[in-house]
Amino acid sequence: MNLEKEIKLGTGVPKEITKKTKIRSLHRKEAIAGYIFALPAILGLLLWTIGPMIASLIMSFTNWKIIGASEWVGFQNYVNIFTNDIYFKKSLWVTFYFAFGSTFFTLLSALIVALLMNMNVKGQSVFRTMYYLPVIVPAVASNILWLWLFNPDFGLLNTILDFLGLPTLMWIYDESTAIPSLILLSVWSCGGTALIFLAGLQDVPKQLLEAVDIDGGNVWHKFRYVTIPTITPVIFFNLIMGLIGAFQAFTQAYVMTEGGPNNATFFYVYLIFREAFLQNNMGYASALAWILFIIIALFTLFIFRSSKDWVHYGGRK
Repeated sequence: MNLEKEIKLGTGVPKEITKKTKIRSLHRKEAIAGYIFALPAILGLLLWTIGPMIASLIMSFTNWKIIGASEWVGFQNYVNIFTNDIYFKKSLWVTFYFAFGSTFFTLLSALIVALLMNMNVKGQSVFRTMYYLPVIVPAVASNILWLWLFNPDFGLLNTILDFLGLPTLMWIYDESTAIPSLILLSVWSCGGTALIFLAGLQDVPKQLLEAVDIDGGNVWHKFRYVTIPTITPVIFFNLIMGLIGAFQAFTQAYVMTEGGPNNATFFYVYLIFREAFLQNNMGYASALAWILFIIIALFTLFIFRSSKDWVHYGGRK
């Protein structure tokens, strides 16, 4: 009985048990504090991302004109998209064309810029600032700037071509050159991607580069057999993020071309915008959005599955 009273009072509890109890209590308090600090982000994810996604999925099965009650139509919106919508295939093709072209040339340009920024030259910080500057320019402002550059009559690009004795172009005002012009615009703002590449280049082991020198290798051997395999995780990340962003291209069509000429820049997200906010077909627009979500998810899954064959992580056996 005395021992039980001592245990209840805490005087007869072994020190090891007391220490473990204190550790558990400390871990519990740390866990509670962690959940409290993470709660704003969790609530934001639930309220502003997952919640609207679920709502849009439900709306995609309805005919809702914003004003008035919604009507349940099942899969009719999806059937109309694939059978009756004359703009669906066109916008899908335009988006694929821009997404793959923009992602490829942006990655290539960003890698070249990162290699230049990684060189030890005077004024290195100035060059890095200049390359990154287009990233912080607001999208609408940069698009308006490029509207002047693309102007076929007095634009700077045609002025340069005329000065060099080359034929001038119509740029975004011609169906055949509209998407290549917008790809050029996306390449201009490759500084963010280049900065991530630069961080990867900084982690390339110098001892491996020195080993290539000892074996009689040249700059190409260093780049091909050391630099590229080392930065493949960075290439993988930039590829995923670039492709996802390019599939959601919208500002260029909205500000610069309004989908023209002849629907040559009629991006998929611009089609969603037109159906949702110009024609008030919220249910139809939600169905279009979910088709885009599935397309992006499939491409992302394909890249993730293929990454095991070409992405090399440090420490992996």
